[in-house]
Amino acid sequence: MELGMVGLGRMGANMVERLVRGGHRVVGYDRDGAAVARCTETGATGADSLASLAAKLGKPRAIWIMVPHGAPVDETIADLLPHLSQGDILIDGGNSNYKESQRRAAELKPKGFQFVDVGTSGGIWGLKEGYSMMVGGEKAAVDYLRPLLETLAPAKDQGWGHVGPSGSGHFVKMVHNGIEYGMMQAYAEGFAILKKKNEFTLDMHQVSEIWRTGSVVRSWLLDLLSIALKDNPEMTGIAPYVADSGEGRWTVAEAIDLDVPAPVITLSLLQRLTSRDTDSYSDKLLAAMRNQFGGHAIKTAAKK
Repeated sequence: MELGMVGLGRMGANMVERLVRGGHRVVGYDRDGAAVARCTETGATGADSLASLAAKLGKPRAIWIMVPHGAPVDETIADLLPHLSQGDILIDGGNSNYKESQRRAAELKPKGFQFVDVGTSGGIWGLKEGYSMMVGGEKAAVDYLRPLLETLAPAKDQGWGHVGPSGSGHFVKMVHNGIEYGMMQAYAEGFAILKKKNEFTLDMHQVSEIWRTGSVVRSWLLDLLSIALKDNPEMTGIAPYVADSGEGRWTVAEAIDLDVPAPVITLSLLQRLTSRDTDSYSDKLLAAMRNQFGGHAIKTAAKK
């Protein structure tokens, strides 16, 4: 089977390579010509434009879009449509908001195009381990894409599934990432407590290795944490700044809309936001208030 891939960043390029290894023909396009060149080294066919990509694919075309969520997805679709034919399938494998995926599917269907949203997890390890994919869309389109999905997944019948109609794939991935936030925060806080107990001089990497086998808290995240602790036990050179892709925010907003209490996910998101404020005005106000009502000492900030 063949596929067009738009967006050859690290994850997109790795997906292309896994598909090529699995015997599929892939045509890849990216605005960065060097990314296209690297992709062709894995056995894929390169394209220098979206028109060229469409022309190099047989009908019905299946085109997987791996670009940042929001306007880039809409712009890519708009630029592709003049070069496509009715019956072609557009796939969004990025971290789009599920409501946008619902809108895109509704807009494309009257024009004769299928839209499939694939919430994709696996990151840079997907090339080796396979990708976990949560797929939304009409059954006929998903069935057509099955050979590709089975190749990208950890196994033909594992790690992926058609979870429901358009938007459901990205919805499930959104909640997946919210859970991920909470798990990561719990690990980070737990190891911070362990490290602070100076009298035991605990070896963080050793503890992580112990927990990786037999423990109820074992997970792939813990495996990755163990690698990080082995390589850099003091986290030297790493700034305490934690970014977010947006899906944690969407998960919290959805929990509020659905009246579902989600304190752990919410607090883990807020902690990420806190990590970015190196000159916290609110914390300064807290210190000032404690000084006003209780005469508590205020630490003076170092002069820059």
